[in-house]
Amino acid sequence: MRLVIARCQVDYVGRLTAHLPMARRLLLVKADGSVLVHSDGGSYKPLNWMSPPCWLEERNGDAQLPEGAKALWIVANKAGEELRITIEDIEHDSSHELGVDPGLVKDGVEAHLQELLAEHVHTLGTGYTLIRREYMTAIGPVDLLCRDADGGTVAVEIKRRGEIDGVEQLTRYLELLNRDPLLAPVAGVFAAQQIKPQARTLAEDRGIRCLTLDYDALRGTESNEFRLF
Repeated sequence: MRLVIARCQVDYVGRLTAHLPMARRLLLVKADGSVLVHSDGGSYKPLNWMSPPCWLEERNGDAQLPEGAKALWIVANKAGEELRITIEDIEHDSSHELGVDPGLVKDGVEAHLQELLAEHVHTLGTGYTLIRREYMTAIGPVDLLCRDADGGTVAVEIKRRGEIDGVEQLTRYLELLNRDPLLAPVAGVFAAQQIKPQARTLAEDRGIRCLTLDYDALRGTESNEFRLF
């Protein structure tokens, strides 16, 4: 992982445009190719980013650089979108080898949801069959890899609470899996007990189906709450 603290301006050009004026920021270049721009506020989420597969071109000392700039980073993806980072000054630039990450250890409920959904894969739809739980990829394990009634491959990401980060995680898996000719085309299902509206909107915009899970129903138990029907 490469960490760069720099005074920079960031412009995103693609399906929409976004602009971050000149300021001091943290730039992360990860081993998977992703590039993220962080500030000291705004919690854990980046201000802007480019997900892999993407390519970083660094221009230094080029006559075509914007006035006052020491470097220009152009991060492009296969869709032709660009993240253009104009660097005025670099305060820190270092690279670190983090090694292979063992992956996220899920909490009890989330792990149990995965087990239950694997046992009752028909919950995903009529004709669904399970290929494998914890299907390993180069960037981590897919919770469930399934086949639908038409024989198509489906990647399922399971969360207790469905948030935007979970949709981004599934998106990365889908981008990678769809590069495998033996699996492609691979569809996505984002399954959770609760799915936030923003996460649902993002998922549906990316063609990912959302599924709300009933934990008690999967366990074969009835809720103690009063019901009208």
